[in-house]
Amino acid sequence: MARRTALLLAGIFVSASVAAPAAALTDRWAAWGPLAGSSNAYTTTMNQQSRGFPAATVASDSRSNVQLAAGGSVFLGPGTPPGAKYGSSSGNPYLVLRPRADNANAPSTTTYTFAAPTPDTGWAFVLGDVDSDQVRIRATDSTGDAVPAAEVSSWLSGTFNYAGGTDRPTWDATTSTVTGNPGAVDTDGASAWFEPDVRLSSLTLIFTRRAGFPVYQTWFVSRARPVGGVVTGVSAGGACDPAQTVLTLLAPGGEVLGTTSPAGDGRYSFGEVATQGDYRVLLDVPVSCAVLGAADDVVSNRGNDDDPASRADFAVREVVPQPISGTVRDAAGTPVPRVVVTLTRPAGGTVTTTTGPDGTYLFDANPLGTGYTVEIAVPDGYAAGPTTEISGIEVAATPVGGQDFVVVGLPSVAGTVTGGGAGLGGAQVVLTPVGGGTPTATATLGDGTYEVEDLLPGDYILTVVAPDGWTAPPGRVVTVPPSGLSGQDVALSRPGALGGTVTSGGSPVAGVEVVVDGPDGQQVLPTDGEGRYAVDELAPGTWTVTVRPPMGTVVDGAGTLTTTTTTAGEYRGGLDFVLAPTSTPSPTTPPTPSPTTPPTPSPTTEPPSTDDPGDTATTDPTSTSTPAGGGGDGTGADASGGEDLPDTGAPTTWLAALASGLISVGLALVVAARRRTTAHGR
Repeated sequence: MARRTALLLAGIFVSASVAAPAAALTDRWAAWGPLAGSSNAYTTTMNQQSRGFPAATVASDSRSNVQLAAGGSVFLGPGTPPGAKYGSSSGNPYLVLRPRADNANAPSTTTYTFAAPTPDTGWAFVLGDVDSDQVRIRATDSTGDAVPAAEVSSWLSGTFNYAGGTDRPTWDATTSTVTGNPGAVDTDGASAWFEPDVRLSSLTLIFTRRAGFPVYQTWFVSRARPVGGVVTGVSAGGACDPAQTVLTLLAPGGEVLGTTSPAGDGRYSFGEVATQGDYRVLLDVPVSCAVLGAADDVVSNRGNDDDPASRADFAVREVVPQPISGTVRDAAGTPVPRVVVTLTRPAGGTVTTTTGPDGTYLFDANPLGTGYTVEIAVPDGYAAGPTTEISGIEVAATPVGGQDFVVVGLPSVAGTVTGGGAGLGGAQVVLTPVGGGTPTATATLGDGTYEVEDLLPGDYILTVVAPDGWTAPPGRVVTVPPSGLSGQDVALSRPGALGGTVTSGGSPVAGVEVVVDGPDGQQVLPTDGEGRYAVDELAPGTWTVTVRPPMGTVVDGAGTLTTTTTTAGEYRGGLDFVLAPTSTPSPTTPPTPSPTTPPTPSPTTEPPSTDDPGDTATTDPTSTSTPAGGGGDGTGADASGGEDLPDTGAPTTWLAALASGLISVGLALVVAARRRTTAHGR
């Protein structure tokens, strides 16, 4: 910080012994603002430390845990290609990001939206630890147009491994994608670095998981060189002292980067600023001074430190009678600097100057006469006012002032592009004249706001080219009045995603069917080898997820889960299911029957013998006993009052009946035998 302050002071109080500009070159790794937000909605800022490099707002839908690492243990040393060119990144922070979810269907999108177009040289970004993952690069240029893939490919400065390993990612020029090793194996240090050579309004990195739980790292670095020059006084010691002049440095986009005044010898320096072309240096002089030539100059510090292109030299002198002067303002009365003004003298010949920071111009040393003409060139972003030329000017014995002009600022269209209700940076907004014409485009800032400038009044079709993963509504016609148009907001949407795991006993279960049902209909997904499932491209609404347990398993806990997605396109993870084996019942042993005692027949009384066999009486042995379980009175007792035996099944009944039958047959045979014996005895 002390060195930077010293450089700034040196730019204001340059000693006579210092050449202009001072030879210097400084490379600085980017600083970062605080990390805010939570999973799938992080924000921060990235600030290249070279003065004049625009800050970037950063928005990422990476899942947690996003980190700003300190750079103490992991850094790009001098042995790496970017470290060799820009110096070691040791001790400088870098951003660590992840996918939106840990599956190939949910990449994260991280967009850097610059407050103004970046330099087109002198800076780089590095993508590190790309091994089991891949990163796709997208960008918009200074006009808001998408940068072609061939241009993005030209930025690649090479691949390397900062950890000293042999693993390096590969580059696909067609898709602008850095991809890790073919086996998607988690390694250390595989990196690629890029040096853009066009002005960018946004840079987008789309990170996709291929395997495991990957992260990737992002570094930024920029280069600075000095800008300065000399203001020479034609009449040294006269009324116009160069030290009384004031110089202003403007960035290519018109932002004021600093002011200074020359030292006694006319030398000045703005110190080191980011390397790029199209800086402008404006010279403002007191009323007693006239500028010889233009009052501003375009410089570039892209080349060597002593490159004359990085110098803006001016010459001033005392005002010589008679001057012609005036001011250029816009319709609101605001001075307009850098307007080219041309004076044509009666005798012929022209001289050109530009308006200073206060919008004024002056031509002096004009001979007396009539027929002078002053004309302005309408600057970019303005339309002509009542007139662009004043003729018939007479130069007499007194100065001629008040030769003023008015230019009309062109209208603009402004608004905000939102995604899921929040401002969305890096979206391209295009206004195309109805009926044909050249479209005008810009990119939204980090908060989603935009302003398309320099439009002619009329009807336009307003469209938004949505970033990857988002969907824009159809274009609409807007009418742009001379005063401009604001509040032209556009809401983008994107599909949601959901996912989870199926495990059993803490281990993943592959091939399990999971049913996802919601506004888009029903899908059936199998879990992968890691027990994971995921589905994206989901419309906003309520979704139910049901697991189908395989044969031999049951769900341990809830078998159906519910979640909701909105137009923000959230990833709803953690929809997990646990399975458990089906419990096996104990074998069933049939009850052992109690021993069955055949019923004892009632005593049989043989009737008195008679001569008529037909009169022989027999008693049925079963007539006085009921088989076990057969009591007809429902009491379980037999007719003689004996206790009923337990019934152990149907066989007992028929066995008892069979036994009774056999006994009856036996008795009948005995009776028959006795009869035969009696007959023979006679």
